[in-house]
Amino acid sequence: MEDNDIRVVSMPSGANKRVKIPRIKFRLSGKMVLIIGALAIIVLTYNSFLKYVEPNEYGIKQVSIGVHRGIQEKIYGTGLHFIIPMMQKMHYLPKDIQVLELTNYAQTASDYARREKAAHIQTSDGFFVDVDVSILYHIADPYKVFTKIGPGNLFEDNGIIPKTEPSLKETLGELTTEEFYNSPLRAAKAKAAREKLNDELKDKGIVVDHVLVRYFKYSDEIQKNIEEKKLKDQLVFKNQAEARAAVEEAKLKKVEQEGIVNVSVEMEKGKAYVTRKNAEKDLYYRKKIAEADLLVKLADAEKVRLKNEALKGKGAERMVGLKMAEVYKGMDIIILPSDGPSGVNPLDLDNALNLFDVRKGGAK
Repeated sequence: MEDNDIRVVSMPSGANKRVKIPRIKFRLSGKMVLIIGALAIIVLTYNSFLKYVEPNEYGIKQVSIGVHRGIQEKIYGTGLHFIIPMMQKMHYLPKDIQVLELTNYAQTASDYARREKAAHIQTSDGFFVDVDVSILYHIADPYKVFTKIGPGNLFEDNGIIPKTEPSLKETLGELTTEEFYNSPLRAAKAKAAREKLNDELKDKGIVVDHVLVRYFKYSDEIQKNIEEKKLKDQLVFKNQAEARAAVEEAKLKKVEQEGIVNVSVEMEKGKAYVTRKNAEKDLYYRKKIAEADLLVKLADAEKVRLKNEALKGKGAERMVGLKMAEVYKGMDIIILPSDGPSGVNPLDLDNALNLFDVRKGGAK
């Protein structure tokens, strides 16, 4: 076995002496001292003499020493308010909507709500049910709340909470086990509970806005019996509904058949009416055409008669002569003898009339 070597290390002289830390000299100027002092006074004054009321709060001043000692009726709104330390104190009450949750399931309640156990209510037929209820309320008169209930959260502990469950038992307890499943009836009883709470809390400055029944649960055995009964009731209702549906369907088919027959009858009536009207139209058309043809033929006959009479009257020969004279219009040059018995003198009108066999005065 070999011996281990042991080394002895000698410390340098003076190694066990204290390490000197250099001093830092820091001097404040007079102006800086004044600024720091002023800031300190401002902070001290703000914390001691000024109290801030937040937007969702009421401020109520309590005077301990002075002429007007006690709780002041004046309600302080949002902002900074002057308070004399040791003589006055500012109390705060919430202004916004408050929520009281009665439930056995913490995960269903709001994180900002006051939570209590669910309301244990006995129905009118003797069964017990646990009801989850949300109470929404607000402080309407903070002075009454402070003087009749107390500061801080006493409006919950001594105000709304002791009154809630008795009111729910009185109103919801009027329902039977099955009536709890009737939503309109349950909502009406919740409204009655709200009205009862307001009657009891109005003198204390609290107003209940809503009473909301969110969930209710019977014991497992009662719940099972209720569900079985409900299923049987639903089966009865289903059969009744199917029977009514069958009756209504038969009525519907009857109405449909009657409608089809009525439509067919009306269609035939319509076709007969159209045929009759078409026949009347054709008859009327032919009748009017015949009357028109007769009138045209009578007019033509009258025209011929009048023309014949005109040709038989005075001046007819002259008209014939004039018609014959129109023959000359299409001729450029006519060579006629101007002497002898057959000579033609265009300036001798009497000779021209005799030439065309036009007698004087229309004599025949």
